[in-house]
Amino acid sequence: MKTSTKVLIAFYVLTLIPSLVLGQYVFAGIIATGTGFIFNFDTLGIVGIILFVVNNIFGGILYLRFLRTLKLSKTIFFATLPLSIFYGIGMFFIAGSAIFDGVIFESIRAVLNISAQNIYNMVLWGILLTLIYFVVLFLIYSYVCRPVQKIEQFTRRLGDGRIGEEKIWLGKSKQFQNIEAALEKINYNYLEKEDLAKQTDLEAQKFIPRQFLKFLGKNSITELELGNQVRKKATTMYCDIVGSAKQPSALSLEENFNFLNSYLNIISPIIRRYGGFVDKYTGEGILAVFSRPESAMDCAVAVHRAIEIKNRSQKHLPNIDERICIHTGEVVIGIMGEEARMSPTIISDDGDITNKLEEIGKFMGTRIIFTKPALNDMPVKYKFAYRLIGSLSTAGQEACCVFECLEVYPRKKRERLVALKNKFEEGVRLYNSADYYNARKCFKEVLSYVSDDKPSYVYFNNACDRLDIS
Repeated sequence: MKTSTKVLIAFYVLTLIPSLVLGQYVFAGIIATGTGFIFNFDTLGIVGIILFVVNNIFGGILYLRFLRTLKLSKTIFFATLPLSIFYGIGMFFIAGSAIFDGVIFESIRAVLNISAQNIYNMVLWGILLTLIYFVVLFLIYSYVCRPVQKIEQFTRRLGDGRIGEEKIWLGKSKQFQNIEAALEKINYNYLEKEDLAKQTDLEAQKFIPRQFLKFLGKNSITELELGNQVRKKATTMYCDIVGSAKQPSALSLEENFNFLNSYLNIISPIIRRYGGFVDKYTGEGILAVFSRPESAMDCAVAVHRAIEIKNRSQKHLPNIDERICIHTGEVVIGIMGEEARMSPTIISDDGDITNKLEEIGKFMGTRIIFTKPALNDMPVKYKFAYRLIGSLSTAGQEACCVFECLEVYPRKKRERLVALKNKFEEGVRLYNSADYYNARKCFKEVLSYVSDDKPSYVYFNNACDRLDIS
């Protein structure tokens, strides 16, 4: 029992005894005259009334605390019991005043204006008292059953998955406190499972990116099934990480593994920043997928600059160079494997193009190259510096023009290459037409202004070989 309850009981007992003793003075001050009631309390009567009121206040508080210790069915019974008793007493006096004799009943008849001949008023008073009884009864039921409504609302929210961090409060009844504790535990378990699901989803995105799910029209990894696939146009970007010649001897296999991962940890976030996702890591390369070619191009330039910064920050380690190839075409994005081991992947009809682009980039010594389909899909308002460096052809397909992005070069070099773009592209067309003599002159002119332009140097040497010029 709480200390406050013990104090209330002590005050209740202390006020009960004197109020009973002084009760005779209270009743003596209520005088029935036959035509009404006169209230004439002496000092002891007033003190008795005060003690009676205080005693009833303490008793009411104790009664409410008693109700809170009961179950709902008993709470309803004991909450309505005093009201029913008062209602019964009131109906007895209303009905009895027309039947019984005596000064008290004569005074009641005079106050209520009822008599054996005036039954109408007695019925009206009975109806009024009954209405008051039902209104108060309704209020008691509403108050006592309010926690049940809260339970209904909260369990509906739990059923719909709408849970929250706020504390559940039902009522002070012991039974509802137990239910409250149980619902709190259920809510906590729901929150814990929801947090676990979110954490699992975040962990799963490390293996199956969110963008991959969007391509398939899925919201969660749990919706994926073997054979899920979608065919659509997409831009693939292959980034080949090329180490310096001294790297293999400078680092052990474990050090090389960690060394490459340090660069992948830089490149992968950049890919996500520009709306792409990593399809796979291929040893020393990354294959990424984008919905728009301009996003892939911006990403490629950002990757180049990030690698430059990384190289400058760790001078004690070998430098890393990158070769990036970008192509736009039809791909199938889906889930491959078998029920026990499924893997997300992309399949492209243009797989040979990526391989040949990588060979061209390696042969030409370029940083970023891309195909004509990627250029065609870029918005007209998207401006960047580029030049034609050649063409490639694959089995069963027409020759495809290949371009080099010039945005990765230092400003002065880029400006000179842009100024010499027409001369360089003229040399490429002459070379492809087997006019090696004039092609050689074009590339020689480019090299006279930009001596370290690798594609011009490659074309110039090849033209010399064709002309058998040493």
